[in-house]
This record gives sequence, structure tokens and C-alpha cells, in this order.
Amino acid sequence: MEKTASGVVLCEDGLARPAWAATDPLLREYYDTEWGMPVRGEQGVYERITLEGFQAGLSWATILRKRPAFRNAFHDFQVDTVAAFTGDDVERLMQDAGIVRNRAKIRAAITNANATIELRAEGGLSEFVWSFQPERTPSPRHIGDVPTTSPESVALSKALRKRGFAFVGPTTMFALMEAIGMIDTHLVDSHRRGSSGVWN
Repeated sequence: MEKTASGVVLCEDGLARPAWAATDPLLREYYDTEWGMPVRGEQGVYERITLEGFQAGLSWATILRKRPAFRNAFHDFQVDTVAAFTGDDVERLMQDAGIVRNRAKIRAAITNANATIELRAEGGLSEFVWSFQPERTPSPRHIGDVPTTSPESVALSKALRKRGFAFVGPTTMFALMEAIGMIDTHLVDSHRRGSSGVWN
């Protein structure tokens, strides 16, 4: 593998990826097939918001490795099911070594499920989140050019908090926007640049 001046790594398969996706097979697969591809629909967006919230302060690799356990613990992130979780469910999840056992984040997932139900009256979570898509996307040439927040992620964070969501800070929401294809922060030299179909 060879690192280029822009910060991408030219991998042995001839494809250019950022360093974080160059070596770990799980992260490479995620980068090549999922990250930055459009995610729409209530359940899909709720899952991503929940996992991004759990990721706060941790590495995404940790969350990705635990994702199957998260999906099992949270019933595939079915919003109505999670919204009905009780204190007993919180205690059950606190004993589940397969997930990140953080009481505040577990409670936030339940809180956010209830807030998601409330948003149905306004067209739903997916429509709400995607309404903050910017008019243009960043075009980073170097890894150092990739921002960690944007005016839109700040606005989305504020709007979600106003509607009762938790663990939805501006940096977390920017990561969400990257992950679900609302913006394209693939480096210009990456083989994935422009692959979402959202941006020309």
C-alpha cells in the first residue's frame, strides 16, 4: 500500500481509500459498500442516529463490530418497539456485553424513538433530517480538508434537540450526514467520490 500526498492510500487492489478504510477488512467493506450511500426511511435513519450517538467518544470500528449485537438488542431498531422499552429493558441492555453499555446513551435511544414517533406528524424523521441537506457538498482534496461540522449540521442538531432528541450534537450530526449520503466528503481522489448518486 502507498500513501499519496492527498492522504488517501493506494491499496493493493488498485483503489484509493482514506487511511481509516485502508487496512481493516470490516471498515474497508463498510467504506466500499455503505458509507455515504443514501439512507432514507424512518427505521434506517433512526438506526444511524442511534449508532452515531453510541459512537460519541469511541471509534466507529468499535460500533461497526458491535452492530449485529445492537440490532439484536434494539429489535432491528423498530421505532415503536424501542419507544415502548421500560426501565427493565434499560437494565437488560446494561447487562448486554455485546453493545456499548452506557446508560445515558441507552436512555437516549429510547427517548429518540419516542421523539421519532412525534415527528411523524411533520412528515417523519427521514424527511425532517434530509430537509437539512445543503445546496452543495464539500470537495476535500486532502484528509485535512474534511470538516467536522457545518452550518447545516449545527441547524439539524438544534432542530432535533428542540423536538426532544438527545446525543445529536453538531459533530455527531455531521457524521450522520456523511454516513447517509446527505453530503459527500469522500476525498476527490477516492474511488468512492460521487458514487452515491446524490451529487454530480
